[in-house]
Amino acid sequence: MELSVTSTEYTTVNGTSAFVPSPATPYQGDIARYWNAEARPVNLRLGDVDGLYHHHYGIGDVDHAALGDVEDSEYEKKLITELHRLESAQAEVLLDHLGTIGRDDTLVDAGCGRGGSSVMAHQRFGCKVEGVTLSSTQADFGNQRAKELGIDDHVRAQVCNMLDTPFEKGSIAGSWNNESSMYVDLDDLFAEHSRFLKVGGRYVTITGCWNPRYGQPSKWVSQINAHFECNIHSRREYLRAMADNRLVPQAVIDLTPDTLPYWELRATSSLVTGIEEAFINSYKDGSFQYVLIAADRV
Repeated sequence: MELSVTSTEYTTVNGTSAFVPSPATPYQGDIARYWNAEARPVNLRLGDVDGLYHHHYGIGDVDHAALGDVEDSEYEKKLITELHRLESAQAEVLLDHLGTIGRDDTLVDAGCGRGGSSVMAHQRFGCKVEGVTLSSTQADFGNQRAKELGIDDHVRAQVCNMLDTPFEKGSIAGSWNNESSMYVDLDDLFAEHSRFLKVGGRYVTITGCWNPRYGQPSKWVSQINAHFECNIHSRREYLRAMADNRLVPQAVIDLTPDTLPYWELRATSSLVTGIEEAFINSYKDGSFQYVLIAADRV
């Protein structure tokens, strides 16, 4: 989960037009510091498995045969590999819902983290992927990985505000937020995606949201907010803000049953962060949901 900073319009540097970040709000500054300092093993050790560094969670059934015996000396290594497989499976599902993307298209990964999903998108579609993030540490990390992979001419991360990006109106074929929308106002977020997406372009989000049927955010949701310094929205807020910004949902999929195996496995690992109980309990009591929404720009 991450955010991006407030930005100015274009300015001229050595005769070249450039997009320069302006000072962040106090809240954005706090979030930038949070993610610049973040180096959790649960993110880095999983990424070390194959060089795809994610900042989201996993979906799918656990392959217990691949894990083997818990007493095996290699069990923890196998567990980490399995958690990472579930993470990448989540990103594949998101990319599945982007629709048809051509090699000449450009995609935007809003809140790109260390760039794992951006790399996967380029590998699948052959297109350009522009990542935006608040964290200069994450942007540098993602750009270094793209260079190591020899795809830095197609995959790039930059520090800028996901609510005020440098992309031209109607220039983007598809975009997404993968567990990054809980750091921003949804009306502002979807207004920006609607601005830079071409008509017919596809937007996808996978996100945790509190269930309106529960009444209010539960104590578990409040714990998650405090842990990540974010503000989780309700499912209803997502749909309303999309409707107000010319984004028409084509699919709304409840992934809650699919993500529980990831969390239950992670809770048994050496990579626990202390937030696992809140996710598991809130998913089970129905107060929290893990949802994919795919919407077209009209």
